[in-house]
Amino acid sequence: MDAVARARSDGADLVVFAEQAISGVPAYELLNKVNFLDQCEDALVEIASCCDGISALVGLPVQEGRRTVSAAAFIQNRKIMGYITRRHVSERDDAPFLYAGRGREFIQVGGQTIAVVVGEDIMYPDEFSGHVDAVVNVGSSKYARQRIEKRYERFGNMAYRLGTNVVFVNQVGANTDVIFDGSSAAFNGEGKPLALLAGFSEDYRVVELDGSQPPVEIPYQDKTRNVYNALRLGLGDFFRKNGYTQACLGLSGGIDSAVVAALAVEVLGAENVRVLLMPSQFSSDHSVEDAMQMVRTLGMQYDTVPITDVYRTVVGAMAPVFGDRTEFGVTEENIQARIRGVLLMALSNKFGHILLNTSNKSELALGWGTLYGDHTGMLSVIGDVYKSEVFDLARYINREAEIIPENILLKAPSAELRPEQKDTDYLPPYDITDSVIYRMIEEGQSREEIINAGFDAEVVHKIYAMILRNEQKRRQFCPTLRVSTCPFGVLRVMPITSKYGF
Repeated sequence: MDAVARARSDGADLVVFAEQAISGVPAYELLNKVNFLDQCEDALVEIASCCDGISALVGLPVQEGRRTVSAAAFIQNRKIMGYITRRHVSERDDAPFLYAGRGREFIQVGGQTIAVVVGEDIMYPDEFSGHVDAVVNVGSSKYARQRIEKRYERFGNMAYRLGTNVVFVNQVGANTDVIFDGSSAAFNGEGKPLALLAGFSEDYRVVELDGSQPPVEIPYQDKTRNVYNALRLGLGDFFRKNGYTQACLGLSGGIDSAVVAALAVEVLGAENVRVLLMPSQFSSDHSVEDAMQMVRTLGMQYDTVPITDVYRTVVGAMAPVFGDRTEFGVTEENIQARIRGVLLMALSNKFGHILLNTSNKSELALGWGTLYGDHTGMLSVIGDVYKSEVFDLARYINREAEIIPENILLKAPSAELRPEQKDTDYLPPYDITDSVIYRMIEEGQSREEIINAGFDAEVVHKIYAMILRNEQKRRQFCPTLRVSTCPFGVLRVMPITSKYGF
């Protein structure tokens, strides 16, 4: 309503909001709740009451008969003139709860004919091409790496082919794990951008579509900066929209927990972030010191709780059960990780902190994590970020000052669950490992395609088998902020029971 008043005072003819701006998206099962849909309609009526002398397009879910559709309500002079409904819904997260609508409609505003399309209907220009003065897309396009620049290119080309103005208004903000980057835009009939709204924050802009407004330049989209901003937005909205204020996490002296801690302090403030240092008999002195250096730099609350005695107690208690199987192995490594998970959950329960998980996508893919141990948490901040990208994020965080100690960036990654342990004891360096995982997950390449691209066959087969074997762990993982084109558990779901690939 504030934006409507502002647009009217600025002399705008039409103010446009994103798809499901009233309800939020994805709304999932709420789209089946009549009371929820009624509340959305009540909000729309209230918005319409302030639209004196101005037209508006507002996204919301509505009922058509007994079916729920995604729509853009067209308001003119305080009256709800009608609904433009989305026809193509198969690409949405909440597609099982939505039905196909009629598709594009034409409206008249300020003596001009405007084609209005909702969501992915914009991908079918044959359905709305013709003599129109502008095309307005009321959208909700999720963020993923490199999607912003591809979106700009697509809309610019579309405006050029159609020979008319194209306006795209996108959702911005995060709902649980889904992040919308905003980055709304307007292009003229020559395919040149007239306005590029802010990414990862709300924005408002008056755009003239009469040819008087000069084009602007499309800025370079830095991948690491955009991922960082997406994670900040996702983390901040998860806390703000759910009424949370304080977070906790385990700080190991490794790169993953360092990046998550830095993000948490940036978003929530140091006074609202509490960390546990939980050294074991295998923790190196430099890891403990690196963690303490971050604590001092960021000013976080911290506690040190050594786990060696607890570990020995657990192993001793299980000795009668283990019998003569006294050799140190994965079981003993996992006991350490689970002790840390228990301590972190105890801190979370006692003080009401939200436990942030610090696992990365490479670890989730390979199964390098312990169920009910380092997989514990309410929200995964970097679970859709590859290990090599975590290093990029760390360097970006350090772009103006050393927040994350340089030693953390330089030392070899290790879980430090056994003496002298290093991740490279099991697989090649992460730049190679991540390249193989990326080709498998994001690009859907087969083992043969990856091997033909020059990767070692033994490494490829080993990684492939590890990914398939660890679906059960991923199924039990917490919600993960999505920044890739193929996040686990959403666009990449495999059956747990399967002999495929073996």
